[in-house]
Amino acid sequence: MTLRRIQGAAAAAALLTGVAACSAPTGGTDDTGSADSVVIGVASEPDTLSPLLGYGKDGNSKIFDGLLTRDTDLKLRPALAKALPQVADDGLTYTYTLRDGVKFSDGEPLTSADVVFTYKTILDAKTNNTSRSELDAIKEVRADGDDTLVFTLKYPYAPFAGRTVLPIVPEHIAGKQDPNTGAFNTKPVGTGPYVLAGWSKGEKLTFKANPTYWGGAPKVKKVTMAIIEDDDVRATRLRSGDLDGAVLPPNLAATFKNDTGKKTYDAKTYDFRTVTLPTANKVTGDRAIRQALDAAVDRQTMVDQILDGAGRPAYGPLPVDDPWFAQGIERKQDLAKAKRILDQAGWKTGDGGIRTKDRHRAAFTLLYPSGDKVRQDHALAYASDAKKAGIDVKAESATWEVIEPRMKNTAVLAGFGSNGDPDFGLYTLLHSSLAGDGFNNMARYDNPAVDEALDSGRRNSDAAARKTAYDTLQRELLKNPGYTFLTHINHVYVLADRWDGLSTQVEPHEHGFASGPWWNLEAWQPKK
Repeated sequence: MTLRRIQGAAAAAALLTGVAACSAPTGGTDDTGSADSVVIGVASEPDTLSPLLGYGKDGNSKIFDGLLTRDTDLKLRPALAKALPQVADDGLTYTYTLRDGVKFSDGEPLTSADVVFTYKTILDAKTNNTSRSELDAIKEVRADGDDTLVFTLKYPYAPFAGRTVLPIVPEHIAGKQDPNTGAFNTKPVGTGPYVLAGWSKGEKLTFKANPTYWGGAPKVKKVTMAIIEDDDVRATRLRSGDLDGAVLPPNLAATFKNDTGKKTYDAKTYDFRTVTLPTANKVTGDRAIRQALDAAVDRQTMVDQILDGAGRPAYGPLPVDDPWFAQGIERKQDLAKAKRILDQAGWKTGDGGIRTKDRHRAAFTLLYPSGDKVRQDHALAYASDAKKAGIDVKAESATWEVIEPRMKNTAVLAGFGSNGDPDFGLYTLLHSSLAGDGFNNMARYDNPAVDEALDSGRRNSDAAARKTAYDTLQRELLKNPGYTFLTHINHVYVLADRWDGLSTQVEPHEHGFASGPWWNLEAWQPKK
């Protein structure tokens, strides 16, 4: 989700979510144009760099490594582990053996005790990590000597190996601090290819190559992530040569198409834009209103006009080309259906064409984060479509500091999406047990049939049974939407064409630090 606090992340731990100053970074940009340095403009910064609080939990952190990692095609590969895990026949035991000779950036060796410490600390209820439910299957994690880890599960959890991309932290440092408030949150030490060299809050984060990295010292020696919230400013600074690369909305990325010195990367994603419809609100809590909004929205036009075609209509939380997508739930705008639903539910047309019921106007506020042009355009288009059905939606920009306290009762133009397995994003988005838990289940959605499907999908190791569960879930969302799903957006990046080895993965919602063409930054080679 595109939300401010890592501690409140729902679908996945935020890598670069937040509200940051729009000012240009002070310093660091002298490295633009250098073969061994890169300066990248991103929209926001994290609150913490500690995996114990959720940072980097889905992999690709440049400071840390997990037991496993994912390659370009998202297949799991060994990282800190020598090989993929040995899995018991009953699916309840996973055994990993650590790679030899790995050291943290302070020179201390990695041991199995560090892995045990990392997982146990995250699972501790006193640790402020709202992604804890993603590790619910773990019954025990223990060390068997210095180099072997054994995970025992409560139930067979088919995608468990994908959860072990979780970054590992050093017990000898983090174990001496409060995980919620300790210095490790801003001064991390890991085993990864880069080391944090400096952090000017609201301006930039600077990283230097780890010369003793177990995977080989990176060729790009210095990386600066410049925090530039405003999309237009980011594009301007890239055009002026003050940045080597940037995350950009599709319409701004298109302005670089004739720049022969730059290359555009367009990554498909699981990242969707959606409107939360809080059940506590008298209007958005009405099922007929939610169903009518789902029918009234013109998703294809949003893709064409807002995303310049760089995306797909979202008919639910999973993209249409995902193997878990429920076939046949695609739908076009149907204003006649929207009006019929409202008529049958007793919402009668009133002044100005806005409907009323029991003296309540069909009207509500939709908040979107300031400075996010793509969300603003989605919010305005959504309001326009809703009005055609007789629902008055007032789109309003605000900072996340303003949005957070209002989420219980006010609709929000939000972003979510996790790759790897449907459980990774859907459980935190929809399960009623997580309603109101930070940014988890922001709409406070409560549907027993969906809860049952989520629990079945999580606890069943049979692929066919899981497919049935997630099909059921997606069809239940049609009957009783807790969100209006709008679009799945592509992530677009523009970079100076000076390096070889760049590629993109199919990305989750979170992007900036880890996802993007720099997901494998340590493997880049300067062009000769």
